[in-house]
Amino acid sequence: MAADVMTGPEVLGKWTYWPELLERPVPRYTSYPTAAEFVEESFEERQAEALRKVRGTVSLYLHIPYCREICWYCGCNTGAANKTQRLAAYLEALHHEIALVSRHLHPSVKVSRIAFGGGSPNAIKPTDFVRLVDSLTLNFRLQDPVLSIELDPRTLAADWLMAIRGIGVIKASLGVQTLDPRVQAAIGRIQPREMIERATEGLRKAGVNSINFDLMYGLPFQTDEILAETLDQTVAMGADRVALFGYAHVPHMIPRQQRIDASELPDQRVRFRMAAEGYVRLTEAGYQPVGFDHFALPGDDLAVAASAGTLRRNFQGFTEDQSPVLIGLGASSISEFPDLYVQTEKNAGRYRMLIGADQLAGRKGVVRSAEDRHRGEVITDLLCRGRAAVPADLIATNRDRLEPFIARGLARLDGTMLTLEHGTEAYARSIAAVFDAYRSGARQFSSAV
Repeated sequence: MAADVMTGPEVLGKWTYWPELLERPVPRYTSYPTAAEFVEESFEERQAEALRKVRGTVSLYLHIPYCREICWYCGCNTGAANKTQRLAAYLEALHHEIALVSRHLHPSVKVSRIAFGGGSPNAIKPTDFVRLVDSLTLNFRLQDPVLSIELDPRTLAADWLMAIRGIGVIKASLGVQTLDPRVQAAIGRIQPREMIERATEGLRKAGVNSINFDLMYGLPFQTDEILAETLDQTVAMGADRVALFGYAHVPHMIPRQQRIDASELPDQRVRFRMAAEGYVRLTEAGYQPVGFDHFALPGDDLAVAASAGTLRRNFQGFTEDQSPVLIGLGASSISEFPDLYVQTEKNAGRYRMLIGADQLAGRKGVVRSAEDRHRGEVITDLLCRGRAAVPADLIATNRDRLEPFIARGLARLDGTMLTLEHGTEAYARSIAAVFDAYRSGARQFSSAV
């Protein structure tokens, strides 16, 4: 009789696969409390008070909730930019909101960063983009701000590149997702490699010194080889940053995802392997890991912040932005204050109506208690720095949930200092969720990996 063979846990890439620790979906923790805890009510007075209390430097985020083409996988608040009048009405409201919000700010407040996101900001005309920057310049006190923008390479024309150069945008993020034609067709985003190459080259010539590629794993028909090819081409095109996200298939929440064939999606083990092998491929290509799903070349600001221990996390994800206040402008944008999160009305029509009536349009949010802020610091430190000083009472009350990660060598507890061990990137959010007081299992989030 053959002797029993003792086998240990499976190692994929350089990560150990513990499927039982990844069963529970967890938030991405771009805030704490997360957006799932936001309550629906008028936040106009709280928003106005928070704006009046701001001092020092702030960052701005402007949301353009439109795209020329709608991709099936996308979970963003966006609609088709197929009606000129609708776009014009939205931009008029956005200009009005810029003036309205600025009037609440103290004269000492200065803007150090401006980010344009969506949707696709280049769904509007480049002249409209320039007018928005002019409006910001007239209404806010700009302090040589860092300008960044999210872009759809399918609609990045020469006139847009001229506007980017003229305005002085230095950071750009391209929605690439995958470079495989079959996978592109399966998610409704056709964009040949040559298109991405032209966009990258055009942005370089326009003065952009940090280009991010948004990539995805866990897509239909995607294999390890297909992902590896996309990563190799990304490296060859010289992306300064790479965000490698796991696709979240939640068609019950995002109806457009019903067009994606769920039977062709990889299972959790394959998703884990893709993330693990992607990590190895990018780090061996010279990228520094940043948090659990970002990578940056060593000289990039994001990598520098990660090395210096100054990395932060906000609603755009991992960031080197040090401003404690982020002011969101536009429908569905979120403003972040030390003790308050406020989300602007998501529906573009209602947003225009509120702003047109000279009302601040915050219609969801949450007041952050002292405990929220403290737990948020622990979660942020774990995700951004891989270690956190955890109060003894939090360790005591969450010891049972923490113990499985410690027992498997994924985390180490020295007194009250909790450290994530090397190779635990896939488990970082799950470990952080141990200290989330709001997780009851009732809400649905994306896969832990």
